[in-house]
Amino acid sequence: MSKDEAPVAVAADSPTRIEPPAAASSTLTEAEAEEIATEAQEVIDEIATVVEGKSEIAQISLLVLLAGGHLLIEDIPGVGKTMLAKSLAAALGADRHRIQFTPDLLPGDVTGASIFNQATSEFEFRRGAVFTQILLADEINRASPKTQSALLEAMEERQVSVDGATYELAEPFMVVATANPVEMEGTYRLPEAQRDRFLAQTSMGYPVAPAEARMLAAQAGPVRAGDREILDTVSTRTTPERIAAHVRAVRRVHASPLILDYVVRLADATRTHPQVTLGASPRAAVHLVRAAKAHAALVGRTFVAPEDISAVIMPVWRHRMHLTPQALSRGASSGELVDQVLRSTSQT
Repeated sequence: MSKDEAPVAVAADSPTRIEPPAAASSTLTEAEAEEIATEAQEVIDEIATVVEGKSEIAQISLLVLLAGGHLLIEDIPGVGKTMLAKSLAAALGADRHRIQFTPDLLPGDVTGASIFNQATSEFEFRRGAVFTQILLADEINRASPKTQSALLEAMEERQVSVDGATYELAEPFMVVATANPVEMEGTYRLPEAQRDRFLAQTSMGYPVAPAEARMLAAQAGPVRAGDREILDTVSTRTTPERIAAHVRAVRRVHASPLILDYVVRLADATRTHPQVTLGASPRAAVHLVRAAKAHAALVGRTFVAPEDISAVIMPVWRHRMHLTPQALSRGASSGELVDQVLRSTSQT
């Protein structure tokens, strides 16, 4: 795990708390929050049986899913990025498609295209791989920016527009994109509009020695009769319909005006920071609130507290910061900047 990496730390208790509002029908109930937390933990535990020693990464993926967002995993090859996305879909019982992004991939390969049917003498829309629930965009930065942009509408609006017609995507819908470091040969930097649509960014890092030993035993050992790969051992812990309902329920976690004002001040601090050329966008602020709500739900709480903001701000905002050339020349990092903004901004 990189030095800037800050796993989402779920802590049920913290000295700084904002009390929930008076009971209201639109606010998530404690029973609903507990149900979400219990079911999410079961999925996290199931993913951990395949992706050894990375329960915090599994937790981030569930948090992003419950927040209705998309996840970007940037790391070197061979550390389990693809396995994480596949095991997530398997544990959810969700449909999944994989797109291997390459330089010759076309936008129509992602969204689908209208094909002329000679039998009917009409054009028919053939759906692309984006019509699924968990979309694995493998090595997304190996495709051209034009092809990468084919995902923009799907990620933001949950729909695809082709030849003047609009097609809605299934619920839940989540893009899990993997990317190799931009310094590697044959890769393109993700367009800023694309990066900003990912609710969170993380990296896998190398597993600790005991976890890597367990992984070797599992993935290099015998396969059960009837199984083709280790993913066949993953048990389904929930259903896509329940997850879609949980995503809607998480939006009902209460965020007080004080919390919203805190997020606005954090965003403004990044935009006015002398070492930043491009700070947190309004979309980044929305994503931070949604992620904080999901974090609160994961611990069975019905309202957002300041510790929820501090727990998720690093993976949600770090990939959106653009530092000045002077800051980069001094060795500054976006993670350090986000941490500095968090520490220097008052919660009240």
